[in-house]
Amino acid sequence: MNRRRVTLSDVAKEVGVSTTTVSLVLSGRGRDLRISADAERRVRQAATALGYRRKARPAGSHAGDADAIGFVFTTVATSGLAGDLIRGAADAAHAHGVLLVVAETDGDRESEQSLIEAMLDRQVDGIVYAAMHTTQVSVPDGIEAGRAVLLNVLPDRPSRLSVVVPDEVEAGRTAARALLDAGHRDGIHLIGAGADDVPPGSVTAGKRLIGIHEVFDAAGVEIAGARVCRRWLPENGFAATKDLLESQRPRALVCFDDRLAFGAYQALADAGLAVPADVSVVSFDDHPLAGWVRPKLTTVALPHYELGAKAVEVLLTEPRPPTPVVHHVPMPRRDRSSIAPPRPADT
Repeated sequence: MNRRRVTLSDVAKEVGVSTTTVSLVLSGRGRDLRISADAERRVRQAATALGYRRKARPAGSHAGDADAIGFVFTTVATSGLAGDLIRGAADAAHAHGVLLVVAETDGDRESEQSLIEAMLDRQVDGIVYAAMHTTQVSVPDGIEAGRAVLLNVLPDRPSRLSVVVPDEVEAGRTAARALLDAGHRDGIHLIGAGADDVPPGSVTAGKRLIGIHEVFDAAGVEIAGARVCRRWLPENGFAATKDLLESQRPRALVCFDDRLAFGAYQALADAGLAVPADVSVVSFDDHPLAGWVRPKLTTVALPHYELGAKAVEVLLTEPRPPTPVVHHVPMPRRDRSSIAPPRPADT
């Protein structure tokens, strides 16, 4: 008769501690994360008594010799963009002959912790901890016990884990260059962030703003004005652009998100202004609708598929560095129809 495999949960229940604590102790990380010597001793004794065995790797194996890895997503993947992120990860895992186990938490920290413990209990060979957009969060307890990579996640405290994020600073440079290349130097306004401040908690806006300033400052171009939007939805872009038009006539808009740009389009149309004949517009993200609005929107794309694939590649092929590494994935520009040279009368 086959005996049931002893799991981390069995050991945790025997000792009266969490599965995460057991995983940390048995992976040799207990002291690093301040687990007491007494707790370590009790965990090891229980593991021995119950006959728990960690999954062994063959001699000469390396990080890429994995059977399954976990993908813990902090949102529910209902959009095509989220699906692209997961598909990139799944394709990369498949290329390495590895199963990708996907779990979605919808931001529920208790559910998230349980899912991570369940994956550790099933002895996955690594975990990609992912968010839909780059954000700063508290990394879940225990995820550093084994191999893990953070995707679109910046830890809010020192962490041993490497990070994969889009290159938002370079994206800001790219958007600014798009307007300069078309001849715009005056009347450029920002929609979504201020010239010196960003919406509370927005990592993305701050990074994009750095790149925008770098290029405009180097070219001697001064930003004419800016409107901060606490949320990046079409109605916010509409309201901000409408407010701008009540006092000024912009020649170009840098919208910090495609949804803001959709709202800006409507406000410009209501004012009798045409894109790009009267006002050029450049944006970020490459939302699926960016190619459907008229005129089609020039935008700097979030490379969701490439981000997912890169995170898995880092997890499976790169040895854990002595200090965390931040991998920046390029954001390509999608040139469409929303930018034109300023009219001669405006120059």
